[in-house]
Amino acid sequence: MAAGEQKAGKGIGVRLPRKEDERFMRGRGSYVGDIKMPGLTDVAFLRSPLAHGRIVSVTAPDELAGRFFTAADIAASVKPIRAVSGLPGFKPSSQPALADGKVRFTGELVAMCLGRTRAEAEDAVAQVVAEIEPLPPLADFAVAEQPDAICVHEEWSDNIYLETRIEKGDRSRIDGAAIEVEREIRLSRQCMVPLEGKGTIAWWDTRLDQLVVYTSTQLPHMMRTGLAECLGLEERQVHVVAPDVGGGFGFKCVLQPEELCVAWLALTRKKPFRWIEDRREHLVAAANTREHHYRIKAFADAEGRLLGIEADVAVDVGAYSVWPFSACLESAQIASILPGPYQMPFYACRTRSVATNKPPFMPYRGVARTGVCFALELMIDAIARQAGLEPADVRLKNLVLPEQMPFTNITGKLFDSGDYPESVRRAVETIDLASFRARQREGSDDGRLLGIGFATYCEQAAHGTTVYAAWGIPMVPGFEQATARVTPDGGLELRIGVHSHGQGMETSMAQVANQVLGIDTDRINVVHGDTALTPYSTGTWGSRSMVMAGGAVSRACEIIRERALAIGAHLLQTGKDEVELVGGRIQGQGGSVGFADIAQAWYKSPETLPADVAPEGLEVTAGYKPMVDSGTFSYATHAAVVAVDPDFGSVEILDYVVVEDGGTLVNPLIVDGQIIGGVAQGIGTALYEESPYSADGQPLASTFVDYIIPGPCEVPDIRIVHMETPSPFTAHGIKGVGEGGAIAPPAAIANAVNDALRPLGAEVAMTPVTPHRLLAAIAAGRNGRQPVQS
Repeated sequence: MAAGEQKAGKGIGVRLPRKEDERFMRGRGSYVGDIKMPGLTDVAFLRSPLAHGRIVSVTAPDELAGRFFTAADIAASVKPIRAVSGLPGFKPSSQPALADGKVRFTGELVAMCLGRTRAEAEDAVAQVVAEIEPLPPLADFAVAEQPDAICVHEEWSDNIYLETRIEKGDRSRIDGAAIEVEREIRLSRQCMVPLEGKGTIAWWDTRLDQLVVYTSTQLPHMMRTGLAECLGLEERQVHVVAPDVGGGFGFKCVLQPEELCVAWLALTRKKPFRWIEDRREHLVAAANTREHHYRIKAFADAEGRLLGIEADVAVDVGAYSVWPFSACLESAQIASILPGPYQMPFYACRTRSVATNKPPFMPYRGVARTGVCFALELMIDAIARQAGLEPADVRLKNLVLPEQMPFTNITGKLFDSGDYPESVRRAVETIDLASFRARQREGSDDGRLLGIGFATYCEQAAHGTTVYAAWGIPMVPGFEQATARVTPDGGLELRIGVHSHGQGMETSMAQVANQVLGIDTDRINVVHGDTALTPYSTGTWGSRSMVMAGGAVSRACEIIRERALAIGAHLLQTGKDEVELVGGRIQGQGGSVGFADIAQAWYKSPETLPADVAPEGLEVTAGYKPMVDSGTFSYATHAAVVAVDPDFGSVEILDYVVVEDGGTLVNPLIVDGQIIGGVAQGIGTALYEESPYSADGQPLASTFVDYIIPGPCEVPDIRIVHMETPSPFTAHGIKGVGEGGAIAPPAAIANAVNDALRPLGAEVAMTPVTPHRLLAAIAAGRNGRQPVQS
């Protein structure tokens, strides 16, 4: 099929408009904040004004009796949140729902108050007085690592959750390397800023004797497990519903103390309670991520071929380990994924997860890979500059080759399929590198410096049991299940355990079913987000949903297909081997029957069924795992052209190209949306978004005046080129693509900036590339030294 050609029908590969957009675009979505209930009481929280301190007292006026609660009220019946790991040396932390005895970050929950409205609850909070004795705060991971540093958790001997080390290959290969480059590279802390903040409503269902929790989450079944564990309930007593979710990005796949508090209120008072996160709460106390620090060396021969990498990496993971992923999700992955898609004979890496007095570190779109890609791709360009080579050519010399697939890299990652060098070549062609270099040599009329940057990455997705079992965390994924049910009128209902928060699953899952059964997608409903109605699942994270749930939907529909063929053949009075399913109808020599006829026979006219009909009928629950559960590997090369103003430090993105390979694309239109949204977030990481902290642990970006996110004027038109190399290990060759767009932009843009600054001898190595940092780099370059990354 030619590029851009529209496939027929509504199955896999069709750019089908999203079914769910009808309600979203008309304002008919149903989010947690839209839910209204009689007697609903709003909850607001008193949050710690200090980063570190001992709680002396928390008091409120008598008029707040029954509307004011502290740890003393709930500690006996609510267990702390504990995220553990089986990795050797890991130290778990205990995060109380309300701070008990001590606060460990600014914004930690200290007390909660109730009101008929949120405003009334906040007025009650304003009357609460918390006396907190200050303790020395740790706002810098480097200080927290010092032997004499105060411990965030007194029971620990230091502030290291976990340290890992890995060394692979022949160290002698780096001896006497012609090229040796060394850099200190940092990513700033940032927030996630989904369109919808966190929110939860809970009440007690007296008829079913169940705690019902509506919450904005990516993994409702895991939330049920976490809530039951902390509240001392059996899981049958907890019913979790995730309604429409307005973005998650990883922030909404952890159990948060606010959810515990609201659930406890509903459990003990048998009334409905609600908390809706506001933006200040989000920016101050919630979704912190990305803060990596690399000291990294790369070794290459004179032709730019990699000989090895040595890295020392620290991740500032904040005050508590989040459930269920733990505080080490990023740092422990860094060691295994830092080599990326490149071949090298030697590799060594040490990582640390460091506890500080900041909010807990959470998984964010592109988990660990954005930082890894930033560090590795800046080093590839540094090698190219030292060798006097075009950076794209250095990538071509070192990337894994298509004829090597499936390929096991130096850390044991199994790459399933693809042509990584071709993605570079297509990016070079699409961005027109030769023409750009000519334009760059001519210079810009306005005095700005032009630069071009590339970044290539791989995205491991849908990795499963063997990978996560080694982590020892309480959410090891196994078989993903899906239920397919033909309705009595011949429609189809799908029930999946994963949840959609913007990925268009109601459309793409229907397309998978259409591919197998031919039932029109308009007659397919997808049910998700409700633990009472859907199969158990570890949820939506790690770009796993289309691979895993899509595979389960396909398998369930294949079983229904075989049963439908048997019934249809009998109705047509012919043998099963003499009919076929075409366009949603069972066709034989004497005519055809549709799913409405088959459903009529099964549900309403069983006397017309064959004697040996499958008694399980037209409803199937099937489980699915890929042939190899180490994950699929999508990949892409991003190319950015920028203009840098050396006087004001501003950066404008003039052109941006993405050449990606996500295996078989179920819906290329939805994939394009995922890529564009991810690139927008990556541009934020590269140029704008930062959550800085003062020396005493105070957040310095608590509103959108201080925390800058890119808007339409900052995000250029993204040109996307698709390559499709099916995975040999998954149903339909599908790979995960949900996070990829956000991984490469910081590296591609920083490389483009450094390309522009090359005549000045300047270089940036920290996100975001703000005017202040860019001008500091220029000043340092003029003085013949590297800037301090701060």
